[in-house]
Amino acid sequence: MNGTILKEIKTKRDKFRSEILSRFFKTGKGQYGEGDIFWGLTVPLSRKIAIKYKDLPKKEVSLLLKNKVHEVRLIALLILVQKYKKGIEKEKKEIVDFYLKNTKYINNWDLVDLSAHHILGDYLLNLSSKKRIEEILLKLAKSKNLWEQRISMVSTFAFIRKGNIKWTMTLAKMFLDHKHDLMHKASGWMLREAGKRDAIQLCKFLDKNISKMPRTMLRYSIEKFPEHIRKEYLKR
Repeated sequence: MNGTILKEIKTKRDKFRSEILSRFFKTGKGQYGEGDIFWGLTVPLSRKIAIKYKDLPKKEVSLLLKNKVHEVRLIALLILVQKYKKGIEKEKKEIVDFYLKNTKYINNWDLVDLSAHHILGDYLLNLSSKKRIEEILLKLAKSKNLWEQRISMVSTFAFIRKGNIKWTMTLAKMFLDHKHDLMHKASGWMLREAGKRDAIQLCKFLDKNISKMPRTMLRYSIEKFPEHIRKEYLKR
């Protein structure tokens, strides 16, 4: 079956798009996506293939996730999202355990953003043990791996959607002095989403931390504010 899905993915290659994506996802020497290979598939097409092969055995999904081609890894993660959504509690835990053991293959921002809150975030949201939630999120947040750090932050999206913005605020504070723009963007994005649920708490966070906040994080977080308020924050 693995050969069948790979053949299908390969037939969808688009050389022109692959060159664009290689530049967009910074695959050059010394860049965050160094060495990654793109075949030029769109996300909607990747989703369509993932849904078609949603019943692929996990062993074969594992092989896809370890593939050198970016879109193959993405499709593997999208299949996992499908499996997680339809799984019973035991199956969901197995998928989360698998996800956490294979973070080294979830190695670009789109791979994180299209999977983390659907799998890990949802699982943590439904855990009764606050200690276990803290243990998992903080371990990822304190990792030296950029993508594990991003997984921690984006996973909080699941909490935000249920009105719980505590973890977003906690991690955003941890990442105030992060050196990478991709974490500034992720933190700002989650803060913006948290602000949609509780604008007052977001303003309190901004007022307290604006002097230390990277400008990219600030711009992302206030993106949905009324223009006059946004301008006031940018002046500070």
